[in-house]
Amino acid sequence: MKQQANLIRAGQVIEHDGRRWTILKQQIITPGKGGAFIQVEMRDLKTGNKTNERWRTADTVERLMTEDKEYTYSYTEGDNLVLMDPETFEQAVIPTAILGEATAFLQDNMTVNVKLVEGDPVGMELPPHVTLEIVEADPVVKGQTASSSYKPAKLSNGVKTMVPPFIEAGERIVVRTDDASYVERAKG
Repeated sequence: MKQQANLIRAGQVIEHDGRRWTILKQQIITPGKGGAFIQVEMRDLKTGNKTNERWRTADTVERLMTEDKEYTYSYTEGDNLVLMDPETFEQAVIPTAILGEATAFLQDNMTVNVKLVEGDPVGMELPPHVTLEIVEADPVVKGQTASSSYKPAKLSNGVKTMVPPFIEAGERIVVRTDDASYVERAKG
C-alpha cells in the first residue's frame, strides 16, 4: 500500500530498495530554506543493519500491512526469544534483534505483541509499562528541590534511569518500556 513519507511512524514496516525495513524513529525536519523532509532511522529485517534515509514529505513509500498476534514470553536462548502462542501453546522463535534495546524489559510470562508480515515476524511491542526494583540510587544532593531535578538510578534489569529524589534503592517503580523513564512508585 502506497503511503506519503510524512505519514511514516515508528513500528511500521516498509519496503524500500527491494528489502523490508522496520521503522525505529522518524523526524520531520523543516530547514530554513527549501521544502520539509522526513529523516527516518530503520532496521533491515533480514540482516538487522540500521540505516538512515531521507525523503521529501510528498514522496511515497510502500507500506506493508502487518498482522498483530499476541504471544507470551518464555525465555531467551542465545540470540533468540522463545515465545508461546497462548491459544495453541506452540513455540515461536524470534531473533532478539527485532526488539533491540527493549529486550532488557522482558519479564517471564509477559504478554507481547508480535507484528507479522505474511507470517514472518517483523516487529515486537512490549506492554507500555513494567515494574522493576531500584538496585542503586544516588544520594539526594542537599538543597535540591523535588520538583526541579531527578537523580540517576539503576534498575534490577541493569538499565539506568532518572528518578525523583525521594526514591531509594530497594523500592519498586513503574517505568516506560520505550524510553526507561520513571512513571510512578509501584503500588502494593
